[in-house]
Amino acid sequence: MQLTITHRTDYHYGSALSYGLQRVRLCPLTGPGQAVRSWDISFEGAKQEAEFLDHHGNQVVLTSLLDEQAQLSITCKGVVETIANFGVIGKHTDYAPLWYFERATNLTSPGSRMEALVEALGTNFDDELSWFHALSALIADRVSYEPGNTDVNTTSEVALGLGAGVCQDHAQIFVTAARRLGFPARYISGYLMMNDRIEQDATHAWAEVYLNDLGWVGFDISNGISPDERYVRIATGLDYRDTAPVAGMRFGEHDESMSVSVEIEQTTSQAQQ
Repeated sequence: MQLTITHRTDYHYGSALSYGLQRVRLCPLTGPGQAVRSWDISFEGAKQEAEFLDHHGNQVVLTSLLDEQAQLSITCKGVVETIANFGVIGKHTDYAPLWYFERATNLTSPGSRMEALVEALGTNFDDELSWFHALSALIADRVSYEPGNTDVNTTSEVALGLGAGVCQDHAQIFVTAARRLGFPARYISGYLMMNDRIEQDATHAWAEVYLNDLGWVGFDISNGISPDERYVRIATGLDYRDTAPVAGMRFGEHDESMSVSVEIEQTTSQAQQ
């Protein structure tokens, strides 16, 4: 499947900033299940300072705000070809070792609610894959998809207690539980093309767990499936903070507003026309 993606993020500040530095993770890379045919990222109100791969193998662009800017725009455009791999990414190729993905973070530290979730899941399954499909379904049942209840700083334990959240919360609860069960797990940010529209709500998030027979396998808890050809992976990490599309620092007025526009549609390559 060929997906054409346009993603624009606009930041507006209460007054001009004296200085700002942003770390941008919005560049998908060619890898299992996807091939990036073209990708362009541009900035208004900022300039690119550097580009590098971080310790998770994510493409990172470092930018600085131009002098006395009160707004910043980031626009990504590109074409990615994908194939259906039933969520199976396969063997581990990251810079970080597998055991690194078993460690808890501030956002994914298990507490009493997570212990109760793992206990409710049980262990009576024929194989590891069935076990984690059941975990995904249990999380979706316990935590309904309801925007507005959580934010980027909400921990998996708190979201589980609220019983409501978004894809970010579902993914972090899953990786927390998987690590509690003794499996490496990681958080994934990316794009998902919904079949009924071109304009998407935002970027998406899901989780991957490392299974002994299959390697890394993805689970989209919010939609109850493993990622298929409609998904494009952008970044991986231990939690949301490792994959945040834009993060950084600034000096000046802290009143900030943000708007996001994401369009994804299936297109036909010239070779197929």
